[in-house]
Amino acid sequence: MIAITDHINLDPGELEFSFVRASGPGGQNVNKVSSAVQLRFNAAASPSLPPHVRSRVVTLAGRRANRHGIIVIEAKRFRHQTRNREDALDRLVALIVDASKITRPRRASKPSKTSKKKRLNEKKRRGTVKQLRRGPGDMD
Repeated sequence: MIAITDHINLDPGELEFSFVRASGPGGQNVNKVSSAVQLRFNAAASPSLPPHVRSRVVTLAGRRANRHGIIVIEAKRFRHQTRNREDALDRLVALIVDASKITRPRRASKPSKTSKKKRLNEKKRRGTVKQLRRGPGDMD
């Protein structure tokens, strides 16, 4: 089991790794070795995730998730397959941790009377400064 938070553990059987050839540094080795990793995780059907986390993780994944709720994470930062695999897994864990955090909804607030008055006074002051800068022939 992969520990995500205190209450969420992922079953490694839900993760599907595939290895492809990566572009970038590596010389001739890049043409021979499949070091890039594609991690697929079906978040929409995952029994390991609570329902509220399931929907949020797909939303947070954005373009990395398809319409069926499958998240695809590509990792090709490193030259070694094992490090790319760890990187992909770390990124998935970070995504799920972000999705599991419950954010308080923002309550709209009004500006105070004092702040409104201060703003209007500042606008008036700036207007008089600009008016005083005008030359005698600039009257409209």
